[in-house]
Amino acid sequence: MQTYLHRHAPCRPRKLHLWYGLAALPLLAVQTAQAVPAYARQTGSACADCHAGAYGPALTPYGMRFKMNGYTDTNGQGTKIPLAVQINGRRIVPAKGQSSNLLSEADIYLAGRVTDHVGGFVKVADYNNGQDKFITQLNDLDLRFVAKDLNLGGKEALIGVSVNNSPGFTDPVDALPANTLNGPPTVSGTLLNPSSANNLSHRVIGATVYTLYDKNWYGELGTYNSLPVSTQYDLGYTRSGDPGRFSNTVYARFAYMRDFKRQFVSAGLVGLTTMRQRPRSGPSEHLTDLGYDVTYQYLGNHENIVQFAYVNIMERRRYATTPLGPLPGQVAQPRGVVHDQTLTLTYVFKQSYGVTIAHMVSTGTHDIVRFVPYGQPETSSNSFTVFWTPFGKDDSFTSIANLRLAAEWFRFNKFNGSSSNVFGAPPGAPATNARDLNAFLLFASVAF
Repeated sequence: MQTYLHRHAPCRPRKLHLWYGLAALPLLAVQTAQAVPAYARQTGSACADCHAGAYGPALTPYGMRFKMNGYTDTNGQGTKIPLAVQINGRRIVPAKGQSSNLLSEADIYLAGRVTDHVGGFVKVADYNNGQDKFITQLNDLDLRFVAKDLNLGGKEALIGVSVNNSPGFTDPVDALPANTLNGPPTVSGTLLNPSSANNLSHRVIGATVYTLYDKNWYGELGTYNSLPVSTQYDLGYTRSGDPGRFSNTVYARFAYMRDFKRQFVSAGLVGLTTMRQRPRSGPSEHLTDLGYDVTYQYLGNHENIVQFAYVNIMERRRYATTPLGPLPGQVAQPRGVVHDQTLTLTYVFKQSYGVTIAHMVSTGTHDIVRFVPYGQPETSSNSFTVFWTPFGKDDSFTSIANLRLAAEWFRFNKFNGSSSNVFGAPPGAPATNARDLNAFLLFASVAF
């Protein structure tokens, strides 16, 4: 099975390096999408109480509890309008290609409590497609019912139900790739990696049941189905990105979380298994994702915050077909493995100044037919980010709105399994090296 890039790489190498450099950039915008001022107005708490860095994306233990409680916590000071707005802009400077300035995104959030037991999170985004044409999308969806303050076996517990459109979005630690979104595009990746082609995020609908037992033990179980292609299109998504038809899908998450007040640790397991038809009228292939993650936060008195996170996910594939290659004797592998790893380290000073360093590696089984031109889907990259968030704190100009200014550099070490001539240009033709896909961004976001 070949991705969009594999099918077009031989004939468009010059354009592809630019396409890839640009395709990585929207991920930065998504990283900040969880800081919702409507929640600050609802709870009476500053943005920095829920988010490290006052804007996110990392949640503090207080923010995790708010999320598990179904976004229903309130200060009891009357009904607040569950509405927030976010506007993003960026300057893109690719290693090769033309620099550009974009008003890249405008978002509306409907987010907050409905009753003591019902709450939700809905994001509608207007994305700039790079040609100053804005496309409206239903982005994130998480509607919850939660029963709190239960007693199970003499221990405190809560049980909730979530209807959502992205496996892993409900995770309170936000450690999974479906939430962290630190990586640029990969040649091939797991279903739980939003950098992968035809991933599940925003194009499926599902329901999960979750529980928190004795304040430390978290479990979640659910199922998902892909939305009809026509519905995806109506919601603002291209038909070419359809992840396919899914059946017998099971998603599971289990984690141990411990809040030590000045420190927080968690270790979790995640799994997803499904049958996929892509194209939808074709035969089914079997995909199984298994992974683990660890997170550590040093919170102290919130003057110096350090967070470390590591995610490791392996996907086993039993392909539906074994196509032939262009040369005699070349046959695609009937089975394969894809492996994604993400390591991030963030430091935040006084909830205002921060730096994030991330290392991402995606590898897979050698398959000369599925992964042209070298048969190796390895991608290795780093990102370096510095940011400033002046507001969203109790002692700042405002505690319920925020501004984020950031600079980020994406750096590729390998792409398509190579550091040079990554698209396999023939002798004498212009070649694209991995470093040619690098990009530098200046990014601004305001939320109110």
